[in-house]
Amino acid sequence: MLNDVIKAQFKEVLQKLRQPIELVASLDDDSSKMLEMLSEIVSLSDKISLRLDGDAPRRPSFSIGLPGEQARIRFAGIPLGHEFSSLVLALLQVSGYPPKIEDELIEQIRAIPGPLNFETFISLSCHNCPDVVQALNLMAAVNPGITHTMIDGALFRDEVERRQIMAVPTMYLNGKDFGQGRMELEQIVAKIDTNALTRETAKISAKAPFDVLIAGGGPAGAAAAIYAARKGFRVGIVAERFGGQVLDTNAIENLVSIKSIEGSRLATDLEEHVRGYGVDVMNNQRIVSLAPGADGRYEIRLENGALLRGKTVILALGAHWRELNIPGEKKYRARGVAYCPHCDGPLFKGKKVAVIGGGNSGAEAAIDLAAVVGHVTLFVRSALRADAVLREKLRDLDNVTIVTGAAPVEILGGEDKVNGLAYIDISNRETQKIDLEGVFVQVGLVPNTDCVKDIVKLSPTGEIEIDNRGQTSLPGVFAAGDCTTVPYKQIAIALGEGAKAALGAFEYLLKAPS
Repeated sequence: MLNDVIKAQFKEVLQKLRQPIELVASLDDDSSKMLEMLSEIVSLSDKISLRLDGDAPRRPSFSIGLPGEQARIRFAGIPLGHEFSSLVLALLQVSGYPPKIEDELIEQIRAIPGPLNFETFISLSCHNCPDVVQALNLMAAVNPGITHTMIDGALFRDEVERRQIMAVPTMYLNGKDFGQGRMELEQIVAKIDTNALTRETAKISAKAPFDVLIAGGGPAGAAAAIYAARKGFRVGIVAERFGGQVLDTNAIENLVSIKSIEGSRLATDLEEHVRGYGVDVMNNQRIVSLAPGADGRYEIRLENGALLRGKTVILALGAHWRELNIPGEKKYRARGVAYCPHCDGPLFKGKKVAVIGGGNSGAEAAIDLAAVVGHVTLFVRSALRADAVLREKLRDLDNVTIVTGAAPVEILGGEDKVNGLAYIDISNRETQKIDLEGVFVQVGLVPNTDCVKDIVKLSPTGEIEIDNRGQTSLPGVFAAGDCTTVPYKQIAIALGEGAKAALGAFEYLLKAPS
């Protein structure tokens, strides 16, 4: 199950266990792989024991707990792939190894009243799911009133169908819907702890003005923060989610000097680098507006009501998936309409799905899905614009059909989920319909500039216009990355643009009156 290299690394990690822990397996007739994995784990540490008398209703599954205590963390499925790190962290944290979060947040989690029983449906190919699983496992390890079960949706298909889960991660709290999609630990805690918002708003508003205040935590924002901090400035970075679109990217293979890296890993590395320079990182904060403030400073207002101030501002707001804006899209979102083939593809195993989009993203999505689903129909408005290597690969796949000259007009469905797509054949203007169970939208990006559209000059497509130093139409306000008019939206370019904007802000501050 685990190769020798992983075993050696795993054994070294398990030396950090603080207390003996107990694995309790609930098995069925098809549990040989889980039993093999658990047996291998036990062989790597004398602090881990295994029982096979579990009585959990979901089988195969296993719990992690202290001997003699009711376990609060359970894995329903084999946590390999992206979830292997969730297993490792759960073992360490249950044993008493301290989590790498601030003491204030730990105390906040401990004070949350229970019982709170969380369930998270995941797919092992989902790169966003581990963040949710690890956050809820940590909460269960810290607070005796909280339990959490990770459920592999591909393994427990009947339950997925019964609950009509068509997107991951999907979370339940005490049997009721709690949320979908990637959520940070702080977001989950804030959603439960109703007083957290008031405390957080007051804490953020009390911060002194920054020399450089950066809006956005993607590659551009991270690079800007590092360059500005290295100049000796007081730097703050406020982001809705640190990492931005990088978190939605599976494998990155075109970042110079790094042959391959997962998006989530790159986001973690960027944040660690930024924090290493003492930058004040304010994550999980939605920006509402930018406006001139007192004494020549600028003010950024957040959704929670907090106000941040900066002598200069760098807008690295990024972009988001473009929507089709056709009937049925919003209604069936997470009920057959999806935007991440890596995350949600396994939930459509053996089914007929559509991918909409003729660029590289659409082609890559169709190729990835073809390995999982029954059939993929790729809808392209004009010609397939993907790279030649992707076009060749598509044509070699027996379960992919490419429909060109097609304009989707409505996503069809019943009461609860998608069952088809209506599109216009552009050649004859006739409306066609196709039976489907899923629609994956891959039609490009939209800049996240609504919050600044009334204060800085935007292009006709909503991008922030900048000069060759990253300066916007507003003195002292700079911009970088995918939210700007710079062509070619690439991570490498965003990193460089962030550095350039920081140097522009540095130059501006040097010349500004004291």
